[in-house]
Amino acid sequence: MTSVSGADAVILVGGKGTRLRPLTLSAPKPMLPTAGVPFLSHVLSRVRAAGITHVVLGTSYRAEVFEQHFGDGSAIGLDIEYVVESEPLDTGGAIRNVADRLRGDDAVVFNGDILAGADLGALVAAHRRAEADVTLHLQRVEDPSRFGSVPTDADGRVTAFLEKTPNPPTDQINAGCYVFRRSVIEEIPAGRPVSVERETFPGLLERGRHVHGFVDDSYWLDVGTPEAFVRGSADLVTGLAPSAALPGPAGERLLLDGAVVADEAEVTGGSTVGAGAYVASGARVRGSVLFDGAVVAEGAVVERSVLGAGARVGKGAVLRGVVLGDRASVGAECELLDGARVWPDVELADSAIRFSSDA
Repeated sequence: MTSVSGADAVILVGGKGTRLRPLTLSAPKPMLPTAGVPFLSHVLSRVRAAGITHVVLGTSYRAEVFEQHFGDGSAIGLDIEYVVESEPLDTGGAIRNVADRLRGDDAVVFNGDILAGADLGALVAAHRRAEADVTLHLQRVEDPSRFGSVPTDADGRVTAFLEKTPNPPTDQINAGCYVFRRSVIEEIPAGRPVSVERETFPGLLERGRHVHGFVDDSYWLDVGTPEAFVRGSADLVTGLAPSAALPGPAGERLLLDGAVVADEAEVTGGSTVGAGAYVASGARVRGSVLFDGAVVAEGAVVERSVLGAGARVGKGAVLRGVVLGDRASVGAECELLDGARVWPDVELADSAIRFSSDA
């Protein structure tokens, strides 16, 4: 990765993470354990690897949790400051809200729920070469119809911001990472919600300002849903997604301190087994995240699922694409399938729920 000098990092972590409930009832989304560490640790590792050392976190929901964990950032080679939104300001307003903390001429802005592998140094270099007001990281995706698309001209200048459409004219989408000139951030209206997608960027285009596109097709994932969160964690564990924050070697599984996997159990597909968690004999865990103290009993099957702290899965139970809140308990022989979410402390009796009749 190319090294960056003279730029700050701004990471927006103020969202409530409602799509990830019940996991985010106890922690903000960027602090959820992802491949063994808070998700934000992976973003910060990319920032540090790019040579950026000054980071401003724009926080709101459960704001105190971030500073309690990361402090001033010195333990990971960073200088971290915190700015709390008293009311939701949307992306543009949140960026404007941290303007007085910026030190460099440029700021690299990250949405705090994106897992990406783009070369940040190359992104900033492209921004400076083009002498742009703002440069957007644009990601090529197979199905751009699920997103708004962002076409560019032959020189890389952004020409429009298009809403979702069945037949988009380009496969380039807004990847949620931007480089702003600091002076442009100061032009954003202060003290009110502002959308960068609907107000700031279109407004710059209307005024003839230079909005540039840095087009890339490296690893990229929005981890805002349970399905994507599980996949992102597994991709980090297997090494498909880049991160210097992984607390162990990349491989089929990541076992944290005190985790126990019985000899006859299978834990594969990039699964993480949290500290003090236990996977019993005959159990199969694939592509899943077990938070600290979770228990999977004999013969149970857990695939593409998240088990909150202290959650329990009974003998022979089957979970595929499921989220268990902290301390939730699923009884023996239950079968929960895609999209099921069990709230914290809820107990399901043995055989209480099944999606098929083969019990």
